[in-house]
Amino acid sequence: MSELRISPRRNVEGLGVYVAGKPIEEVRRELGLKNVIKLASNENPFGCSPLAEAALRSTIEQVSLYPESMAPNLATRLGLHLGVDSDKVMISNGSDEIIRLLTRAYIRPGDEAIMADVTFPRYDTNVRIENGTPVAVPLIEGVHDLTGMLNVITDKTRMIFVCNPNNPTGTLVDKDPLLSFIRQVPQDVLLVIDEAYYEYVRTDRYLETIPLLDDYPNLIIVRTFSKIYGLASLRIGYGLMRPEIIAHLAKVKEPFNTNRFAQAAALASLDDPGFVARCAEHNASEREWLVRELTDIGLEAFPSHANFLMVKLHRSGKEVSDNLLARGIIVRSGHLLGYDDTIRVTIGNQEENRLFAAALRDIIEATE
Repeated sequence: MSELRISPRRNVEGLGVYVAGKPIEEVRRELGLKNVIKLASNENPFGCSPLAEAALRSTIEQVSLYPESMAPNLATRLGLHLGVDSDKVMISNGSDEIIRLLTRAYIRPGDEAIMADVTFPRYDTNVRIENGTPVAVPLIEGVHDLTGMLNVITDKTRMIFVCNPNNPTGTLVDKDPLLSFIRQVPQDVLLVIDEAYYEYVRTDRYLETIPLLDDYPNLIIVRTFSKIYGLASLRIGYGLMRPEIIAHLAKVKEPFNTNRFAQAAALASLDDPGFVARCAEHNASEREWLVRELTDIGLEAFPSHANFLMVKLHRSGKEVSDNLLARGIIVRSGHLLGYDDTIRVTIGNQEENRLFAAALRDIIEATE
């Protein structure tokens, strides 16, 4: 075979590949296991709304037709659902596409983007792709250091990312410090608040950011249908921002970034608030149960407000996750997420959570 003589851009050559949670099919194939549960990617264990399923079935007749490029029906419905003008809503191929489009449209070579260390890694990756410079500010006990982030703003700062609740720790930035932070960020710096796990939060300490959109033109809110709505495989999310920003992002997005099935399922999901409420209630009660179990085992987790826990093991997270994998339980090893001595586990259904807790107890006790 002849040698390839074309190299990628230097900044791309140095990038790593995003490592997702192992699919169930892959684990069954590799380990020869029949019974496998996946608690690695923060998916909804209850699937999606029956209304979304019905919408998918009815859309099959239009499979040969391109979707509307900007998903106006969904944008309008979301606007009504959230209490914002539809021209402030941009529908995207997963919420991570909004991040990609923002860096594509706004990050210039040499620009800086501030983010936490540790947080969702696609902020860092997309900034680097555009020849920008990520500026990572360490978390304080798993929580964003907002003061530290303000202190590293320079004339090169173009964008700031705040993940709230934070992935992978699940921790929350309280509303008063976050509101103060928003007020202090310069207006010529885009401030991206990633609220992928917004619907799971059940505390009055959370800042409702949507009412701030009119007063802070640099504010962008990012959310998704992948988590509590259970539409992860359809890849659909959205961003809330000034229409002027949407106009720029529309120039750099792909023509048909969200497919017709995803648009239909998301639209139908908004008509089933009971499904969302039941999922949030189950998640809260099962998360509390898991925290109690972890305490009984002698472990603890970061205080999570999302649908996952980052468990502090005080030993190799990879070793524990490998042991769990051998038992057919897929979790995320902390060595992939910035905390070597942890694992991140999705809150599953009741049966899955009990299987996980029992297996983890066995592994911990066997290695003490």
